[in-house]
Amino acid sequence: MSSHSAPPKARDTEPTDWVRPLVRENLGERAYADLRAALMRGQLRPRERLRLRPMSVRFGISATPMREALLRLVSEKALAIDARGSVVVPTLTLAELLEIRAIRIDLEGRAAATAAVVASAAEIDGLAAIHEAISECHRTRDFERAVNLNTEFHLGLCRLARLPVLCDIVETLWVRCGPILSHLYDGGLPDWEPHPHRRMLGALRRRDPDEARDAAREDIERGGQGLLVYVQATASP
Repeated sequence: MSSHSAPPKARDTEPTDWVRPLVRENLGERAYADLRAALMRGQLRPRERLRLRPMSVRFGISATPMREALLRLVSEKALAIDARGSVVVPTLTLAELLEIRAIRIDLEGRAAATAAVVASAAEIDGLAAIHEAISECHRTRDFERAVNLNTEFHLGLCRLARLPVLCDIVETLWVRCGPILSHLYDGGLPDWEPHPHRRMLGALRRRDPDEARDAAREDIERGGQGLLVYVQATASP
């Protein structure tokens, strides 16, 4: 790409299933939570433009709480304001992605090691059910649902550790990298065996913190190759 090439244009958001009309009090908070979840699960894509009035209509709320929700996410760097003054979903630089990945390895590894000590058998079974659903998505090539379930697996693992502050930090990291998750499978389906999720589940059942931590590292490093491919391919020189 030439250094004089124009940056890709932001594209308007199209209707998706994650939008739900809001009818209760504290509408700005609800809109914020739904937008944050959509970012985290890859349901909003880089460079999508979130126009205030159309977004207000889609959520069924007035412009004021919608603006509050959008600006709150801008202040958290989950959204950005472009040169035209529009709220857009930001892109990630390679340096940002690598930094997020390194922090995730530290924090999710700690969560995995702790979960190996404190998680109940029923909780581990619930995590295993999520992975089986991911495997079925791989077989049917339903990659959009697989991305959503993969997010739930990782955040569910953190919840098993009973470390709420850590969970909050990890969720924030997923909000920042979530918009590129649709490219998780750009490098194709993983060909490793066993899958790091299965390594993780085995370690949790054996109460092996070190193995659980290493499985988390492997999953984040090797499972995120598609994200690296995408960011490297779209980065400006």
